[in-house]
Amino acid sequence: MTTAREIMTQNAECVNSGQTIAETAEKMRSLDVGSLPICGEDNRLKGMLTDRDIVVKVIAQGKDPKSCLAGELGGTEVVTIGADDDAREILRTMGSHKVRRLPVIDGHTLVGMVALADVARALPDTSVGDLMGALTTD
Repeated sequence: MTTAREIMTQNAECVNSGQTIAETAEKMRSLDVGSLPICGEDNRLKGMLTDRDIVVKVIAQGKDPKSCLAGELGGTEVVTIGADDDAREILRTMGSHKVRRLPVIDGHTLVGMVALADVARALPDTSVGDLMGALTTD
């Protein structure tokens, strides 16, 4: 069975929890991504930040993106997948947590990101269809 390590995007970049939302948005733009993992000073994963978080939790609330910090938006639970977990576990985790991107960790080290599109390319259509159903139902 295909593992996360085999289908992930390697060398995922983090945003530091002390960086501003403005800096984070610029990094997202330059990398052409819609989310970034948040890492603390210890380089451990602290959360995930999405472009939607920026719009809903910063812009729509009238906060200043140049003074609001990424670490303030990280959330409490970080859903991850192990680098050697198989595709079934990726599907289960994405479906049960209703997420489309997962940081891939090896021990406590971020080694990549796996997205729904990565899974779709690696698995049979029926598995992907089941995942899409789980992500889109409430």
